[in-house]
Amino acid sequence: MCQHTPRCPTADSPDREAAHVVAAHWEQGWSLLCNALLLWEDTGALLPGGQIIAPHRPLVTTA
Repeated sequence: MCQHTPRCPTADSPDREAAHVVAAHWEQGWSLLCNALLLWEDTGALLPGGQIIAPHRPLVTTA
C-alpha cells in the first residue's frame, strides 16, 4: 500500500505508527496509515488482520 520513498514501516513492525496518514477523521478520533493500520487518538490501533493493540499512551502522574 505504501508508495513512499523510503517505504513506511509495515503494520507488524515496532515503529508502525511512523507511517504516513492517508485518511483521517480527527473529529471522530481515528486515522488510517499507509500501512493499513487504523490508529485511534487514545493510541490504540487495529492491525490489518483485525488484531487489536491496546492504548499505550504514558500515564500522567501528579506529584
